[in-house]
Amino acid sequence: MFESLSGFAIQSIPSPSPAWQVFNLGQWFRDIGLTWFSLNINIHAYAICILLGIIAATMLTYYRLKRRSADAGVVLDIALWAVPFGIVGGRIFHVLTHPNDYFGPGKDLLKTLYIWEGGMAIFGALILGAVGTYIGCRIAGLRFWSFADALAPALLLAQAFGRLGNWFNQELFGLPTNLPWGLQISSPNPAIPAGLPAGTLYQPTFLYEIIWNLLGVVVIILLERKHRWERRDILGIRVPVLVPGTYRLQWGKVLAVYLIWYGIGRSYLESIRIDPSEIFLGIRVNIWAAFGAIIVGIVIFVIQSRRHPGLEPSAYVPGREWSPEAGVNSDDTYSDTDDDNDALVATTAEPEKDNARKPVTSGSGSKS
Repeated sequence: MFESLSGFAIQSIPSPSPAWQVFNLGQWFRDIGLTWFSLNINIHAYAICILLGIIAATMLTYYRLKRRSADAGVVLDIALWAVPFGIVGGRIFHVLTHPNDYFGPGKDLLKTLYIWEGGMAIFGALILGAVGTYIGCRIAGLRFWSFADALAPALLLAQAFGRLGNWFNQELFGLPTNLPWGLQISSPNPAIPAGLPAGTLYQPTFLYEIIWNLLGVVVIILLERKHRWERRDILGIRVPVLVPGTYRLQWGKVLAVYLIWYGIGRSYLESIRIDPSEIFLGIRVNIWAAFGAIIVGIVIFVIQSRRHPGLEPSAYVPGREWSPEAGVNSDDTYSDTDDDNDALVATTAEPEKDNARKPVTSGSGSKS
């Protein structure tokens, strides 16, 4: 997908054709012979990237909760609250920071709801997503900070998928550049400043953020726990392997590292973007939001380090602990183990009934 110079060197990064932005599922069904399917179902590449990000984040959080001896299945229960809240928050924040795109003469207010066309602000998603996560954790009996720490690197993974959606939409690119990895953008594009010549290349900020986010996943996982090198046999060959040890970051401190890491990267990347955005005191609003994320991360890390110098006793709040062997055994409540218990009772009670029918033949009670 890259144009080459002298056979090997990268000259530029092409953007996908606008035709790739929307996939007509109905037409695809008809093309493979299902001519009776008359509906046109448009699936946007941006929406697919967001969905893949949610799935990837859920899987990573599932694995990380399981490593904390928690019921990993609770991830889906909490996601039912966190994901909708996060989507709404992300869209609201985007609309508020790009009011000229949605409000004013000739603007269609309904487009404020068109999230499939792009426009999800991570800072708004974090704010309302945290509210949804808190509600879900309260219902599940899970500590909010425990779940937030398990989720933190997964957020960066999800954001990496989301930036791929920006590439498909040809949006949120950076300043003009002569670098060999400059990004091609199709004209016309409302984000391109007037007066730039055709064929101008732009900073691929989507790619920079993908790299920064994926690197952050690795950094957070390495910082979270103590690690040591061990030699292990892999396919008959002894190789050094990095093995995780005890936790050293808990009580929300992993989330704090995420906020600091992402805030640092986003504050720089936002400064080289040229898409229209609200300006406050000469600085883009999203840069202020990135600074805010860094400050919040530092505050959480300092406060939680002082309040909780030790490790978490459990991922659950007291009295709501979960055990894989736990089950319900009550006459008033049905559980999956009731049938097994009933069968066990029946097999053990039957010999007692048989013995009750037999006459007593002990020596003291018999006649000669």
